[in-house]
Amino acid sequence: MSVILPEADAKALLQKALTYSKADECEVHLEGEEWSNIRYALNKVSTCGSKVYKTLSVQSAYGKKVGVATIDELDDASLEKVVRRSEEIARLAPENPEYMGVLGPQKYVPASGFFDATATLSAEARAKAVGQSIQIARSEKQTVAGYLEDRVSYSAMMNTKGLFAYYPSTKVNFSATIRTENGTGSGFSAQGVSDFPKLNTASATQIALQKALGSVGARAIEPGKYTVILEPLAAAVLLEHLFRSLDARSADEGRSFLSKPGGKTKLGEQLMDERVTIYSDPTNPELPASPWAADGRAQEKINWIEKGVVKNLSYSRYWAQKKGVKAVPAPTNVMMVGGTASLDELIKSTQRGILVTKFWYIRSVDPQSLLVTGLTRDGTFYIENGKIKHPVKNFRFNESPVIMLNNLETLGKVERVVSTEGSFTNYLIPAMKIREFTFTSLSDAV
Repeated sequence: MSVILPEADAKALLQKALTYSKADECEVHLEGEEWSNIRYALNKVSTCGSKVYKTLSVQSAYGKKVGVATIDELDDASLEKVVRRSEEIARLAPENPEYMGVLGPQKYVPASGFFDATATLSAEARAKAVGQSIQIARSEKQTVAGYLEDRVSYSAMMNTKGLFAYYPSTKVNFSATIRTENGTGSGFSAQGVSDFPKLNTASATQIALQKALGSVGARAIEPGKYTVILEPLAAAVLLEHLFRSLDARSADEGRSFLSKPGGKTKLGEQLMDERVTIYSDPTNPELPASPWAADGRAQEKINWIEKGVVKNLSYSRYWAQKKGVKAVPAPTNVMMVGGTASLDELIKSTQRGILVTKFWYIRSVDPQSLLVTGLTRDGTFYIENGKIKHPVKNFRFNESPVIMLNNLETLGKVERVVSTEGSFTNYLIPAMKIREFTFTSLSDAV
C-alpha cells in the first residue's frame, strides 16, 4: 500500500479526530513520508535503507491555554486518546499570551510538487543511478563517495473553524565527491529534483571528476580580497543566512542585520545591488512547494528583496497584530533572479580571480551584519586572463552576504541547488561574479 494517504482519506481521518474534541478550539495535523536512501564510499555501496512514518498531532485550546499531543497510530481508540491527552495538557498549561487562535478556511494557490516517477521509484532504479556514478569513478581509477535519497510525503491539517489543507510532494537529492587516487585532488557535485527522470547522476559525477582531476597540484596564493566566481551551490550556502534573517520580529527587536537604532528597521531601504531580487513562489515548476504555511496561512508569490530593496518581511500572526500589518508567513521555497551568462562566460570575463565550487563549515560571526566564516572545498581555481590557470589551496573566508550582494559584478544562469550545510534544502540560485571577496587565511585541507 502506498505511504501516501489520498486527500479524501486524509480529510476523513482528520474529521474523525475532530469529533472527539471537547476543547474551545482544536487543530489536527497529519504527516506521512517514505524516505529511502543509498550511501556509498570507496566505490562501493555501504548502506541503504527505507523508513516509513506517519504522525498525527493534535492541538487543543481552552482560551489561551494550549496543549499539543502527538501519536503514530491512527485507529479510533488512538485518535480519541491523543485528543484527550492534548486537552489534559492544555488544562494544565499556563496561558500563552501570543496564542492567536486557529484560522478559518483559506484559499490556496494550485501547486503541484508530486511526481509519480519519484513516488514509485524502485530499489533497482535507485541502485542503477548510484551504479552509474560508481562506474565513472572506477573507469578513471578514482574514488567516489556519495548519497542518494528520495522522499515521497504528504501533509494535511484541519481545525474546528473549518480550515482544511492538503499537499503531497516528492523530492530526490544526490551528491557525489570524487577524490583522486593520490588523495590530493577533490571534486564535488550535487543535484536536486522533484521528478526522478530529471536526475542525471552520470553528468553530476562527471562534473565532480573534472573538479577532482583539475584540483591536483594546488598552489598556495596569498589570502586577501579577490574577485570571485561563485558557482550556484557556493552562493546558496551563504545566501541561506540572508534568507533566514528576513523576519520582522527579530528586526524590530534589534537582533537582525535589518535592525536600526530606536526599534526601527531597514524595511523599504535599498541594501544591495539593484539586480538583486529574491522571492518565493510555491507554484514555480522548477522548485514546487507547499501552498500553505505550518499554521495554515496561504502562501503566495512574494518579493522579499526587489531590485535591492527590502520589500517584505515575514510576520507571525501575533507580531503582525501587534504591529498592525498583514501577517506574512515565512516562505516554503526561496529563489533568486539570475542573468544570462554561463559559467564559462563568467570565467572568460575575469582578468584575475578565483572560482569557488563549494563552501562548507559555515558559522555565524556577527548576526547584525550577517558576517559569516567558512572554508572553500572540492575545487578552488585561480583565473587569469579569462582562463582557469591552476588550482589553488583552499581558503578560510570572512564575508557577509549583504556586502557580497553589494559587490555584485555579474549574475549567471539560475540552477536548482542542494544546500550541503545539513538541511538538504533546495534553492534556485544563479552563479555570480563578486568583487572584493575576503579570504583571510589558507587551509591545507583538500
